[in-house]
Amino acid sequence: MNTLTAGTAAPAFSLLDQDGNTVSLADFAGKKVLFYFYPKAMTPGCTVQAQGLRDTKAELDAHNVVVLGVSIDPVKRLGKFIERDNLNFTLLSDEDHAAAELFGVWGEKKFTLG
Repeated sequence: MNTLTAGTAAPAFSLLDQDGNTVSLADFAGKKVLFYFYPKAMTPGCTVQAQGLRDTKAELDAHNVVVLGVSIDPVKRLGKFIERDNLNFTLLSDEDHAAAELFGVWGEKKFTLG
């Protein structure tokens, strides 16, 4: 698995958003992009994370930061997540986990006890 390191350029991607529109990294030239992966829409941990980003949107906007949330959920589920939680940023569908692999975040779950 390739893991990105600080200072490394993000890989190019094109994914469908919650409305079925194609979104690419190139669409955000000149902006900072907060590109985060989450396991599944509308689950407790992912909801708290998304709500936190929603609630800090004005501050992120002030710093020219665009938020893009990415999961393997289908487009239809993303729209429901946005509507249910009044999310104010774009969610992207990576059903085949190709983008997750490019960013080095797709792999087998590992649990540790200790």
